[in-house]
Amino acid sequence: MRGYMSIREDVKLKRVIKYVLPAIVPLIFISLFSCRAGREAVNWEAAQEIIKNITRPQFPDREFSVTDYGAVGNSITPCRQAFQKAVDACNQSGGGRVIVPAGNFYLDGPIHLKSNVHLVLNKDTRLEFSKHPQDYLPMVLTRWEGTELYNYSPFIYAYQAINVAITGRGVIDGNAADTFAKWKPHQKKDKKTLRQMGNDGVPVYQRLFGEGHFLRPVSIQFFSCVNVLVEGVTIVDMPFWIIHPLYCTNVTIRDITVDSWNPNNDGVDPDGSVNVLIENCTFRTGDDAIAIKSGRDQDGWRVGRPTENVVIRNCRMESKANGLCIGSEMSGSVRKIFMENCTVGNAGSTIYFKGNLDRGGIVENVYVRNITVQRARHAFIRFDSNYKGHRGNHFPPVFHNFTIQHVTCEQADQYGLYFKGVADEPISRVFLEDIIIKKAEFPVYSQYVKDIRVKSVIINNSALSKFPLNEVPVNDGKEMRW
Repeated sequence: MRGYMSIREDVKLKRVIKYVLPAIVPLIFISLFSCRAGREAVNWEAAQEIIKNITRPQFPDREFSVTDYGAVGNSITPCRQAFQKAVDACNQSGGGRVIVPAGNFYLDGPIHLKSNVHLVLNKDTRLEFSKHPQDYLPMVLTRWEGTELYNYSPFIYAYQAINVAITGRGVIDGNAADTFAKWKPHQKKDKKTLRQMGNDGVPVYQRLFGEGHFLRPVSIQFFSCVNVLVEGVTIVDMPFWIIHPLYCTNVTIRDITVDSWNPNNDGVDPDGSVNVLIENCTFRTGDDAIAIKSGRDQDGWRVGRPTENVVIRNCRMESKANGLCIGSEMSGSVRKIFMENCTVGNAGSTIYFKGNLDRGGIVENVYVRNITVQRARHAFIRFDSNYKGHRGNHFPPVFHNFTIQHVTCEQADQYGLYFKGVADEPISRVFLEDIIIKKAEFPVYSQYVKDIRVKSVIINNSALSKFPLNEVPVNDGKEMRW
């Protein structure tokens, strides 16, 4: 009869309760726990998938020697025109290799690379760039600390190129210490003007800087390029950010040495770019070794280009600033960042995530493992949701979903862990595991955080894993010392 259970159905139900539910219930709980703690089970195979999907540039088997176009490697003869003629001929012929033989080549202006051009530097090659700002005119479209403008050309510049590379064992010398590097004390007015233009939505074609202004040019910039390779070269004495993949897809930077200690000398700045591999590199830099960006404030929102799918591995870092930094220009958001098997000798903070109340933006799904640190002058891990540069807005950045595992840090001069969120957007969902910080003046600074989990974290020989990090009291008397 409808509405009543038969004897056979009753027996079936009892069997389900007796035999099936005991097997299913644990799976349900495991599934629920995995949803909450999934960030702890990092799928590092995803990093391999990112690498697999990065297309490296391919080039026809043709060669164009710069000496055939008039270049002379004697440190005196101006060679910019000869280099550009070789690049143009290579591009117009369908692509190939532009060969720079042994010698010291004086570049009296920028090199503008084009599609299907592979610039190859001999191991005894040195590119010596001009110290004269006027040599980097006319202005080009670029981005300066996250805001678009027209400014001096980067020393090496590729705009909307497909398949472009710089490789070899030569040296790229910016000669900036006595000129551009000294501009920073004079840039305040121009920087403020540019940022206000970005804030007000002034059309980019009206943001004209260059001659008469003090915004230093980017060193090597790939602007809206696809399939980019930089490999093997040594880069020294640069004016500003050093390698700047801007709005790029498929970028490989490997086996390079950056030895440049001028102000704002970030080693590599992936900015609004997707699918980036940085591996086997040595960084000795005046600013962050690697700084991941995605635009500043309203101009970053206008462009709306996140940086995502970045893998950093097997790198060595020394820095006047930080090892890996995400921000503070992160308004377009940053996600899916993997860093592993790196060593950091001496840096401000080993890993630093920063934004401020002008930025907005989201930084999420960042995974770090197998890091060895000699010294962090500020903190081993540092989060700061209201980094300097605040213009009075209230668009707090979002920082969530971080996993950092298997780290040894010999010394943190100030803090082992420094987490400073804001009240209405706490730093959240961070998992720290198997971390040893042997010596730190203060183990933890914690303000406006939630869902911070620790496992096997030891600072100053004391296990932090005995209590939840989000219950650590605010240490108001000990702000970070710069």
